[in-house]
Amino acid sequence: MAGTSEALRHFWRRAVQTARLVIGVPDYDTYVAHMRAKHPERGVMTYEEFFDERMRARYRSGGGRCC
Repeated sequence: MAGTSEALRHFWRRAVQTARLVIGVPDYDTYVAHMRAKHPERGVMTYEEFFDERMRARYRSGGGRCC
């Protein structure tokens, strides 16, 4: 039973993450994990800073990625 409940939790997290990406809501937890793994020398933005930056990036022309 424990494996089933863990599998359902994992599925639910992925479903929520996918839904957010489809409608354009950025995933803060993924951002934090990426920054800690790939750019430990940089500070991590707060959720509010992250959300504002993602919305600005989404609606400006050109876009861009760090990696």
